[in-house]
Amino acid sequence: MRARMRMLLCLAAYLCLSNAQTNNASNDNRQQQQQQQQQQQQQRSIWDEPIRFSTKTKDSCTMVVSGAGDYTRLRVSCKGQSQGQTAGRSYYCDFQGKPNLCRAYNLNPRHYFTQMMWDMRKLSHACQGPKIYRPQMCKKYPDEAQMTFLAAWPKTTTPKPSRPVQEPRKPVVPAQTKPVTTPKPVKPQQQPVKPQPGKGPQTKKTTPKPGKTTTRPTDQAESKASRMASEYCWKSFHGVCTYFISWFQN
Repeated sequence: MRARMRMLLCLAAYLCLSNAQTNNASNDNRQQQQQQQQQQQQQRSIWDEPIRFSTKTKDSCTMVVSGAGDYTRLRVSCKGQSQGQTAGRSYYCDFQGKPNLCRAYNLNPRHYFTQMMWDMRKLSHACQGPKIYRPQMCKKYPDEAQMTFLAAWPKTTTPKPSRPVQEPRKPVVPAQTKPVTTPKPVKPQQQPVKPQPGKGPQTKKTTPKPGKTTTRPTDQAESKASRMASEYCWKSFHGVCTYFISWFQN
């Protein structure tokens, strides 16, 4: 009897343990299914329900998320307010990335794009913002996990920085230089001929011609001047000395 009681107790304990394990397994499966359903609902809310916002210039914009292979794509479409008969401007831009690499994105993907929307609504043109958006919830992740600018229509051109206008340079006037005066060639002074030692200045003796001749006073002065020039002047200066001596005498 005791042995049978023990066997019955063991069977009851085994059945209890197996029931508890199956219950735990079913609970885990239910929790996983609930998480998957929540994620699917969140993804459907992103895929199906666009995020709407207005820019600083009152452009009405929508954000639509779609899948492209391993990448996630985002299109931002905007339309401006019409002014009278002229229709408002319309434009769009595309972004691409792998935000699913971020753990916080997988928990709440809609909030990821909502944080992007907060930055875009501060702009006057939604497609002229940064080329890479880093929402706060995934800011520490690399660029691959962020949404990167892909294309836009019409093409946005960033204005080039204007160069400072250079004032026209004044022509440089060369400094007036004084004309170079070339020195006049100095005439070489004729060196006086040194008289040879032992020989005095040679004077030509004039022999009077025979016959009576009447000498004029000018002829006497010239002869006297020539004698003085031969005595006191060099031979090469006899003519000049004679002229000046005769001039003084007259």
